[in-house]
Amino acid sequence: MNQMPYKGFIRPHHSKLHTLARTIDLSLIMAALYVSLTVYDVPLDREYLSPCLIGSALFIFFAENNGLYHGWRGSPMFDEAVHILISWLGAFTLLISGLYLYNPNYSYSIEVMELWLPLAPFSIILLHTIQRGCLSYLRTHGFNTRTYAIFGATPLGLRLKTGLSEMPWLGYELIGFFDDRAESEDRRLGPDQIGELAGGFEDMLEKAKNGEIDHIYITLPLRAEKRISLYVQQLADSTVSVNIVPDFFTFNLIQSKWTNVQGIPVVSVFDTPFDALDGAAKRIEDLVLCMIILPIIALPMLLIAIAIKLTSPGPVIFKQYRYGIKGEQIEVWKFRSMTVCENGDSIKQAMPNDKRITPLGAFLRRTSLDELPQFINVVQGAMSVVGPRPHAIAHNEYYRKQIQGYMLRHKVKPGITGQAQINGCRGETDTLDKMEARIHHDLEYIKQWSLWLDIKIVFLTVLKGFVSKQAY
Repeated sequence: MNQMPYKGFIRPHHSKLHTLARTIDLSLIMAALYVSLTVYDVPLDREYLSPCLIGSALFIFFAENNGLYHGWRGSPMFDEAVHILISWLGAFTLLISGLYLYNPNYSYSIEVMELWLPLAPFSIILLHTIQRGCLSYLRTHGFNTRTYAIFGATPLGLRLKTGLSEMPWLGYELIGFFDDRAESEDRRLGPDQIGELAGGFEDMLEKAKNGEIDHIYITLPLRAEKRISLYVQQLADSTVSVNIVPDFFTFNLIQSKWTNVQGIPVVSVFDTPFDALDGAAKRIEDLVLCMIILPIIALPMLLIAIAIKLTSPGPVIFKQYRYGIKGEQIEVWKFRSMTVCENGDSIKQAMPNDKRITPLGAFLRRTSLDELPQFINVVQGAMSVVGPRPHAIAHNEYYRKQIQGYMLRHKVKPGITGQAQINGCRGETDTLDKMEARIHHDLEYIKQWSLWLDIKIVFLTVLKGFVSKQAY
């Protein structure tokens, strides 16, 4: 049998239903404003039409950033509702802020805006809930259902089966696991984990040819490339839809994304969350936070500088080279809290009752006030308000050899506060376990980054306070 000469290319998945969902949501936002205007007997004119269009566009921007229209059938309704609410709050806040800056004396009806604020997201959430309920009802009654089989009794296959079973509204019914490999700990899972196998490849192929299976998911390990190719060729003698699920979870994925280059699929294993758009948003966030914080801390910084100068000899500001984004050296500023300023290849960490620390310095370190000059580093662009804490170069060179993936924390700018700090990872890292805990939280932050996560970390930093007994 001759092979097909043209092997095609991979297209990104774009559902026309998602385009329809965006259009309907935009219509609901506009309808919500119209209802708000009608309730308070305010005419719909150009003064309200422009903010409506801008607010709708901003909502779509935030919704896309939150992944609202990417596989919406696969996420719990509560999570979807939260994404809708957060996207609209972000859009509405930005809209009102822009209107105020453009025209501080704007004459929009406060009552209309107060009603539009909750009515728009409520109507979208309500419609999405009704849509999902209708689909779930139809599928539980046998309409628009699909059968699927998993070839490869692997942890990835079990993970896929668990994920699909937790979403009954998808209407997917499992035929069973199929696998030709002998049962062993490093080859395939046993009956206690997946139940009895439904058969081997030939059994699955026969069911596919008989029309008993709609979708097949191949979850074999990456090393089985030749076998997967052979299986796919044989499955071409049926009308079943074949899906290959690559086991990229063998890697510690950092901001993994699926793209294609002229139809060639490319998967990033380690990447930064800050592309051009998100990077600009992160920078704007930093500058806005600094505009708020710097005027508040200006006087305390001046008083601290005077106190340092009066209580001990030496410079007020301690400057130390550390690694920044991409592992490049940056100069980090702190209020001097010691009698020495170590900045070489060997730096001793501060410890309890460290004789190098001045009495004032002990207070500054315990309250984190010694970190305040780093807001100037943020304005300069070397640091961010939220991110992994920068470590001295000497410590970096040591720990990068001890902890796998240590340098991945430098995929983003270092921060004044971070996920590790709000989870209690502060102070001396006198054991490898303590540093590993920090790196774990830093990498989780990079994996899950969003503007909302940054706001949450800033809020928790303020809520939990800056005082720490672990900061020596």
